Amino acid sequence: MTAVPMTDAGRIAPRLGLIAGAVAVIAAVSVFAGARYGLLLTIGLGIGMTLEGLRFGFAGPWRAMILRRDPSGILAQLLAIGLVSVVAFPLLAAHAGELVGAQAPIGWAMAGGAFVFGAAMQVVLGCGSGTLVNAGSGNPVGLLALPFFAIGSFAGSYHLLWWTDLGALPILVLQGTSGLVVTLILLAVVAAVLLAVAAPGTRRIPGRLLWAAGIVAALAVGNLIVAGQPWGVVYGLGLWVAKGAQAVGMDLSASGFWAAPGNAARLGASVLTDVTSLTNIGLIGGAFLIAAWRTGGLSQPVPKLPARAWVATVVAGLLLGYSSRLAFGCNVGAFFSGISTGSLHGWVWFAAGFAGSMIGVRLRPWLGMEGRA
Repeated sequence: MTAVPMTDAGRIAPRLGLIAGAVAVIAAVSVFAGARYGLLLTIGLGIGMTLEGLRFGFAGPWRAMILRRDPSGILAQLLAIGLVSVVAFPLLAAHAGELVGAQAPIGWAMAGGAFVFGAAMQVVLGCGSGTLVNAGSGNPVGLLALPFFAIGSFAGSYHLLWWTDLGALPILVLQGTSGLVVTLILLAVVAAVLLAVAAPGTRRIPGRLLWAAGIVAALAVGNLIVAGQPWGVVYGLGLWVAKGAQAVGMDLSASGFWAAPGNAARLGASVLTDVTSLTNIGLIGGAFLIAAWRTGGLSQPVPKLPARAWVATVVAGLLLGYSSRLAFGCNVGAFFSGISTGSLHGWVWFAAGFAGSMIGVRLRPWLGMEGRA
């Protein structure tokens, strides 16, 4: 029997159900955790819908630049970072006691972690936000990588202090008007370099990416204002596993990271009051909404990959989590939020992560994840 395609009229009820379900979840979080947390979930949903709906991401555009000299996606990322910077720098200066930037020290573990992350994200074609979005949209590789990403994040946090003891500079931050000007100049220089080496016909940002950059920037600023900190991904994933480990009797007091007062408090609190967890849940949910809206359901087929490709997905997921914790974030928490709030570690992360991506794109054919060139 041949399946009958669902008509637009036949999709009205399921789509209304999707909208009603999203509103109900936001309302429930607002009632049980507070309006602030319901708003953060809404921001996460908005980001997830934008990333999936307008195909705005990080791993794919970096791959396009490396393989085809197409900088359009990275230019959109730089534009979004610049837009956030213009708002975030004055906000941080005016509300120093209420808002904090994504600040971290530059060190051996940080740079090495960013390099490994860059390679691993190309293996699974998803960074931190990308893995969440891929899983939410039903992508089998993303669904497999995500739980191992979370496990790796927990393991990296457990060992973080040992790695940071290898040596790091003090936290270096660009601040105020002069810091904003320097940040914008650096973004422009990177954009100019990308344009100089771009292949013909790739030097313009497509309209959908211009819209996506503006929406993501607005939502990222909203996250900074509502959460009091920039948009991040990695911490929430590690927290989920830490809560699970604690629930089965694991003593986390031996970890300097999880024994720290702030982290210990989050272990004892509801996940619905952790700002990073809420936006992560929102990213997954937003991607699900867009994918289900398009197709009436999640129907991505399982790709026919060799066993070594599935093993590589598991290993890459673990490395994504572990390395991003050492690097103080992924493309979102370190690159995007770090640079847009003035932390110089974001620039080092960008350089090291891009270098790692150059290795990662060459690993995919060898791992059987795509045809050899």
